Amino acid sequence: MKIKMKLLGLGTLTAAALLPLQVHASPSLAGGVWFNYGYDDREVKDNEDLGDIGGEALILYADHQVEDKPWSVSAEFRMGPGSFTDPANNSTGDQTVLHKGWIGYQFDEQSSLKIGKSQVPFGWKTVNFWPGDHLLGGYADQMDVGFKYSRTGDGVSYDFAYYHADDWGATSTDTVDDNGHWGSSATYRKVQTVVGNVDWHLSDATTLGLSVQSGGLQDLTGGTANQEISGDHQAFNLHYYGDFGNVYTKAQFLSTERTDLPAAGTQADPLALTESETTRAALLVGYKANDWNYYLEVVQAEETNTKVDATAYVPGARYSYGPGWIYLEYLSQDGYIGRDGEVIDTDPNDGSKYTFDAFYASIDYYF
Repeated sequence: MKIKMKLLGLGTLTAAALLPLQVHASPSLAGGVWFNYGYDDREVKDNEDLGDIGGEALILYADHQVEDKPWSVSAEFRMGPGSFTDPANNSTGDQTVLHKGWIGYQFDEQSSLKIGKSQVPFGWKTVNFWPGDHLLGGYADQMDVGFKYSRTGDGVSYDFAYYHADDWGATSTDTVDDNGHWGSSATYRKVQTVVGNVDWHLSDATTLGLSVQSGGLQDLTGGTANQEISGDHQAFNLHYYGDFGNVYTKAQFLSTERTDLPAAGTQADPLALTESETTRAALLVGYKANDWNYYLEVVQAEETNTKVDATAYVPGARYSYGPGWIYLEYLSQDGYIGRDGEVIDTDPNDGSKYTFDAFYASIDYYF
């Protein structure tokens, strides 16, 4: 009897403690899965090679706006080989990652503040799914940890942000979708970055914008024993959006620079660059027809000092079948963006060019 009474009392207390949350909280919980078929001519061993199906991932979403309060939260958790994360350079050490996680405060209808891991307001990311941001690597789909203030109104919207680091933890350099372009956990990472963005809405159909960012590069060559900021980075982005009914277009020009790279000449990477400076240009043209979205993306990048350049073409189509999308994409690319943000057209190990063609068919489902 005493045991039953204790259990009953514990249950009553627990219910009472949870009651306010149940009354005032109505979180939106959702999930999704995706996977991908890829045929890459670099991986074809013989004429019988039929490509691979993989990149599987489970995605969980949680969003909540407190009723009659200015507070909100948004989070996205991914797990699986298709999480677009790098276990060697993320904060978890495996194929799980908190891609997004921020707490928001709404000052009024026009302005808000996000604290945590959020989208860096810097130009635009590509629309295609599996090839990713290819030659925009490092400056497209960035998700960094800090705070971001945003405001819209009177034909102008702008963002101001400070990001303490590009990921959770003390040594992670993984920005998930756009990973592999900001050093590594054994070399350096992006820190103390200030970002500004302003978009002028010239009409209902056109927008012109400018983004800038500047910050430090933290030395990780000595692990947690040596974490001084010995390098820096800066970049600016001019971008344009146009939406004309079924036809839409985007364009952007980027100039990027990293100096005094902490990993240069160290045991961790003796061949690393001392600096990297690039210009990149991207153009997207698309056409929407009912549930179909057809697009062509072209990205060109050039190393300013060496004049090494690379170009990527991605014609693709996206079909909305209800609970998700089906992507059909072709990627032709003759170069790559390295971990230091540099343009690479030759593999230093075997001298071959990073030239390849690939076909991807991806599907996602959300519930």
